[in-house]
Amino acid sequence: MEDCRLRGGDPFDEVQLPDAVITLKQGVGRLIRDADDRGVLVICDNRLVMRPYGATFLASLPPAPRTRDIARAV
Repeated sequence: MEDCRLRGGDPFDEVQLPDAVITLKQGVGRLIRDADDRGVLVICDNRLVMRPYGATFLASLPPAPRTRDIARAV
């Protein structure tokens, strides 16, 4: 991150955000591995819908039904 900062970049946008997105994608990939698998991904962090960078996370996920209604998820 220091290298990014030294060259005038934004460590959050250029280092931390991409790393966090990759980590989330890897976790989702472990949930569903083949066509017979089923799972529910629950993300209880409202920054995904309240912060501009949340759209980056959501866009990185595979297509799936989404809801903010816990009753629909279970």
